[in-house]
Amino acid sequence: MLSINNRIAEELGVRPQQVAAAVQLLDEGSTVPFIARYRKEVTGSLDDTQLRNLEERLRYLRELDDRRASILASIEEQGKLTPELAREINLADTKTRLEDLYLPYKQKRRTKGQIALEAGLGELADALFNDPSLTPESEAASFIDAEKGFADTKAVLEGAKYILMERFAEDASLLSSLRGYLKDNATLSARVIAGKENEGAKFRDYFEHDEKLKGAPSHRALAIFRGRNEGILTASLKVGEELPGTLHPCEGMIAERFGIANQGRAADKWLGEVVRWTWKVKLYTHLETDLLGELREAAEDEAISVFARNLHDLLLAAPAGPRATLGLDPGLRTGCKVAVVDATGKLLDTATVYPHAPRNDWDGTLNVLAKLCAKHGVDLIAIGNGTASRETDKLAIELIKKYPGLKMTKIMVSEAGASVYSASELAAKEFPDLDVSLRGAVSIARRLQDPLAELVKIDPKSIGVGQYQHDVSQLKLARSLDAVVEDCVNAVGVDVNTASSALLARISGLNATLAQNIVAHRDAHGAFKTRDALKKVPRLGDKTFEQAAGFLRVMNGDNPLDASAVHPETYPLVQRIAADTGRDIRSLIGDAGFLKRLDPKKFTDETFGQVTVSDILSELEKPGRDPRPEFKTAEFQEGVETLKDLELGMILEGVVTNVTNFGAFVDIGVHQDGLVHISALSEKFIKDPHEAVKAGDVVKVKVMEVDIPRNRIALSMRMSDTPGEKVDGPRGGARQGGGKGGQAPRSERHSGQDKPAPANAAMAALFANAKQLRK
Repeated sequence: MLSINNRIAEELGVRPQQVAAAVQLLDEGSTVPFIARYRKEVTGSLDDTQLRNLEERLRYLRELDDRRASILASIEEQGKLTPELAREINLADTKTRLEDLYLPYKQKRRTKGQIALEAGLGELADALFNDPSLTPESEAASFIDAEKGFADTKAVLEGAKYILMERFAEDASLLSSLRGYLKDNATLSARVIAGKENEGAKFRDYFEHDEKLKGAPSHRALAIFRGRNEGILTASLKVGEELPGTLHPCEGMIAERFGIANQGRAADKWLGEVVRWTWKVKLYTHLETDLLGELREAAEDEAISVFARNLHDLLLAAPAGPRATLGLDPGLRTGCKVAVVDATGKLLDTATVYPHAPRNDWDGTLNVLAKLCAKHGVDLIAIGNGTASRETDKLAIELIKKYPGLKMTKIMVSEAGASVYSASELAAKEFPDLDVSLRGAVSIARRLQDPLAELVKIDPKSIGVGQYQHDVSQLKLARSLDAVVEDCVNAVGVDVNTASSALLARISGLNATLAQNIVAHRDAHGAFKTRDALKKVPRLGDKTFEQAAGFLRVMNGDNPLDASAVHPETYPLVQRIAADTGRDIRSLIGDAGFLKRLDPKKFTDETFGQVTVSDILSELEKPGRDPRPEFKTAEFQEGVETLKDLELGMILEGVVTNVTNFGAFVDIGVHQDGLVHISALSEKFIKDPHEAVKAGDVVKVKVMEVDIPRNRIALSMRMSDTPGEKVDGPRGGARQGGGKGGQAPRSERHSGQDKPAPANAAMAALFANAKQLRK
């Protein structure tokens, strides 16, 4: 049996020594961002993605080993542990295999087979199994015992049958074979429950749906499971056609495993019944439950992965930077909430204006906003993309035109999660005297300045970039999303003198308590002048300092290295580089031409290897570099504000708001995101929408179909596509199986599969699931 480290190394395609080093660091309390950034020499440069996968597999395999030890102890306590069984258990490489092996020894409710064994019918079962030439009825006669509940030969044979059925059903090798066969050959079948057709209209694509189990994509599987949970659909597995007089393929596997065949002997028919009942009564439901559970787990993992990728892209979206910003949280009857923040995000002013119906105070609003912008030197106007956003966008356009001297720029900003933040405990602490509705405007302004710094204040699940997020394991989802946030925050780094406690809490080695202690120390003693001063913060010990220091920046402090990603533990190395080159550290920083000419090997020693030296030289070239892209925004077309304004063939600019397995949703400024199906994302073949786009991308799209009654827009990023024409371009990842006759359900078919469909008709139909997917 491979050790845990060796197994992980094999799976990740790295050396066992790398895994062993990473595991040791994790066990010592090091975080993934710290190991990935500052322990490359130790791990052989494992990156954060590899380390996250390693961490997840380590957790699983350790749980597997714990369960293995428990099972071995239980069987040994029963006095039934043989060397062969112990070997099988020790070789089990999945939890499923482990439980299959334990099944015969597991404590369970008293069964019909156990009752028959207690009545002494085990001898009869063995006799008929070992010698099918025996006549069942004749052999059973001597076992009749009314007091034990077996009053006639029929009852005796029934008892013997259950003994064999339970024995067959608990055979680990058989279970493994059947499970593998079903995975490859079973059909996932969904049907509407009679009388639920109207109530479950949103699931109509699955009212009569069949597709190969192994080809079912996560979003379809989760839609079916949601339909089942809501009492609209049934979900089952079908395998093989059971024709009269023929053996079901799974029954055939059972018979072959135990050497049962109909050779015309006296007990062959009875043994055939044992086989049939073993499949129908004992194994079919058990394996169906297991495999549907596995499908759900795999679908959940994929959905969590999609959410994590979208969240990563959103958090690392380009920041507008430290510029005075006016945030507008649009509204109609309740008015538009206004907040002005300075370049650091500090709240300067608030107001509530009523430019739209029913008050229609357009001119008065322009006057109020102009005064606020002039007073505070506003550069940017951030407009939330919710209700009345396009009307408010018009307001901003007129404001900018009317006051060109203010030189302002307007940007539409996603307000997903802003209301969650407004009502949160954190927002109440930040703005105890500010009305809840105005806090949302502050959040909108700040998330334009720095999306990462603001979005970390919101539960990732409330940001709205996932698929079926409420249907998946909330523990696994939270763990995955927290890891994404941690990786993103540490990739960028934070200014320790301006960061909020919510942002600081995501830094490697820190937690909510330590983050609050840092802020409290900062408030009491003023800005930190050096990283070393962090050691004076209560409860921030040496280990925490080691984990966190490299990701905390001290801008304009006493030591210029404190503003970079160079870790304090390597300051002596930088000092040696400066001394050896006859340069001052301050003059070294940013001198890319000089630093590129240096040979890293020249500065290595027993403490710092070439990888570390190269990293430091690279960091000194652009100290504290921000990995996020340059800031740019989409310009929504004037006059296109509702679905009624859209025309087929219209080319618009928009922002990708969400990427799913089957395509991308794009905000084009009409209060309803449009869908670009995977087949229309690229001129070339792609299997994954993330190959073409990511959340936050500014893209050009063509309007292919508009369904006003159902609030649906089909878009294409292929400018060669023509509305109404058949699309013969590349398929964006062919889907297996599907509706009746093995086709994909009507809502999931796309160009290039079967007969070419009208352009994007499939895209529009996908919205049947989009509403529930976004929840």
